[in-house]
Amino acid sequence: MSASMFASVFDRLRALFARPESEDSSVRSAATPNQKAQPRDLSGVEWLVIGLGNPGAKYEATRHNIGYLAIDELLERHSLTLGAVPGHKAQVAVKDNVAYVRSTTYMNESGEAVGPLARELGITPERIIALHDELDLAPYKIRCKLGGNENGHNGLKSITQHLGTRDYVRIKIAIGRPPKGTPIIDWVLGTFSEDEAGPALDGQVSSAADTVELITSEANPAAGLTRAQNDIHAR
Repeated sequence: MSASMFASVFDRLRALFARPESEDSSVRSAATPNQKAQPRDLSGVEWLVIGLGNPGAKYEATRHNIGYLAIDELLERHSLTLGAVPGHKAQVAVKDNVAYVRSTTYMNESGEAVGPLARELGITPERIIALHDELDLAPYKIRCKLGGNENGHNGLKSITQHLGTRDYVRIKIAIGRPPKGTPIIDWVLGTFSEDEAGPALDGQVSSAADTVELITSEANPAAGLTRAQNDIHAR
């Protein structure tokens, strides 16, 4: 991986640490040159890729928002900007047949962004990919799978509720368990330390974006998922 790729997430997070808390951002995360209120043309979209997180400056550099960081990486790779979708609680950028999505709701209401978009576009669950933080993986690991339990993750619970199925793709981005004595809510809503926000985190976010691209590169969703698992799980 190039030095410039390492610099992206690391530098964005460091900029957040230095920014006054009063500086607000209602629908952006740590990579925020890429959000503009421009309506999106969603014709031809066959995949929905949503990064889970909470909008607003307060949450930008939190572990719970690592799904947002992965979307930001994809936006950077393809020089994309997010835009509004009238009538939907989401901002979207489109590359070929893939829509990269960030909800304008809070994490616990993520399904309100995904469900209506999927129904309007006729996208089946196996072509919906949720990027989310994962406690039960060693830090900096990535895993991807189709379906399964939500393991207490409220963003996933909301998506399951609004889709009416668990059979969508999850890309698990490890944040590790909190130190002994630290409540889980404080851990996930806590900001990355400057030690965490370095090359290892940047590599992890890049791998999460790679996973999306491997899955969506195949016409057959099952083939794409297998290809991603064979590559990413070996890293």
